[in-house]
Order: sequence, then structure tokens, then C-alpha cells
Amino acid sequence: MTLQATQVILRPVISEKSMDQTSRQKYTFAVADAANKMQIKAAVEELFKVTVLDVNVLTMKRKEKSRNRGRGRQVGYTSPWKKAVVTVKAGDSIEFFEGV
Repeated sequence: MTLQATQVILRPVISEKSMDQTSRQKYTFAVADAANKMQIKAAVEELFKVTVLDVNVLTMKRKEKSRNRGRGRQVGYTSPWKKAVVTVKAGDSIEFFEGV
């Protein structure tokens, strides 16, 4: 299956932990479930014009979420998703994360 770069990288992950890692040249993205490390590396290099040294991929499991409604407790689940932590070469940076 051939994915384009914009189909591989879905969105950046903006959290306290991911923003702290940007000082160590590590950037976190939500990626397509079918994407592998080589496709993620090529997509980041193409989209952001940086040199990627390492890619770590995690599959985030679904979590149970519940809320109390007028008729009782409703239980549901979040969707599972795939996350990639990309390490870039020292001196390179992704400008999108700099302004957040």
C-alpha cells in the first residue's frame, strides 16, 4: 500500500510531555495505522525538510470513558491510534512546534 506523505502524518501531538521532548530534538506525531517506520521517516523528511535519525512507533490502546447521564451511566471507548516519536539531527527543528 502506497501512502503519500500527507496521508502518513495525520497531526502533531501537542501535550506537556511531547512539548518537553522538543528540546531534545524529538517530535511526536499521530500517524496512519498502516504506516511503517520507513514511510514515517520519508514523510517527515519530505514535509518538514529535516534529517531524521530515529523513529519510534507506539500503538495507543483504547481507553474506557464513562459519563453519568440522566438515565444512568454510559460507557464507551476511545479509538486506538498510532503514535510516532521522531528524532531529528541536532541543529534541525520543526517550526510548527516552536510557536506552541
